[in-house]
Amino acid sequence: MAAKAEKEEGIMETVKTVVYALLIAGVFRTLFFQPFWIPSGSMKDTLLIGDFLFVNKMAYGYSQHSCPFSMCPIPGRILGSEPERGDVVVFRHPVNNTDFIKRLIGLPGDKIQMQNGVLFINGEEAVQTPDGTFTEIFEKQGPIGNMPRCTTPVGIGADCEKDKFVETLPGGVSHSILNITNAATDTTGVITVPAGHYFFMGDNRDNSTDSRVPQSVGGVGFVPYENLIGRADRVMFSSAGRSLFFFWTWRSDRFFKRIE
Repeated sequence: MAAKAEKEEGIMETVKTVVYALLIAGVFRTLFFQPFWIPSGSMKDTLLIGDFLFVNKMAYGYSQHSCPFSMCPIPGRILGSEPERGDVVVFRHPVNNTDFIKRLIGLPGDKIQMQNGVLFINGEEAVQTPDGTFTEIFEKQGPIGNMPRCTTPVGIGADCEKDKFVETLPGGVSHSILNITNAATDTTGVITVPAGHYFFMGDNRDNSTDSRVPQSVGGVGFVPYENLIGRADRVMFSSAGRSLFFFWTWRSDRFFKRIE
């Protein structure tokens, strides 16, 4: 009987340890840093498919979307601070309720326009400086097996190239962007960002369904302040393979890389 009681007590202690660990992990994820894998190429070459990062959830405060499944009982936002133009932000998509990562381009009240692939904010051009080409292998990427898009069509295993530029936003933030082709989103009308909302774009401009695309046709549209989850500051780990365990595909040069 004593042995049975000791065994049951040991099982209960194990269960409690697991429960405590899950609670601590949940609190850490909710209040401080949320893990995020990059699943698509919309932010190349700033972020690559297979990059792993922690999202700083303290940067903008907390809302209902700070908890898994948007379960935080928080009306609006608490302990909030304003994001800055140029931040790379993880946010909850206003329509399909999934987490997206894009660069913050437009603040409330800003007037955004694209003219032949060049961004204008409040009438001021975001100057693009040519920066060579971004080259990757034309092959399946990541667990989903996405194929990259190239400026010129190539075969499997060949170099897939895209024109690369350094874009400088009003205020001085500079970052890399890619151009693939003349896309429908390269030219828009003047778009005014409403109060309490933000305008996001992917750095891989011709391969990003972002705020340039209305929500009515599957785009991001304007993102409410309460949908912001956190800021992406640094890549912690990166793997180019279909699985995390394919260690020969790890990109060690991207470990702990600061996100510009």
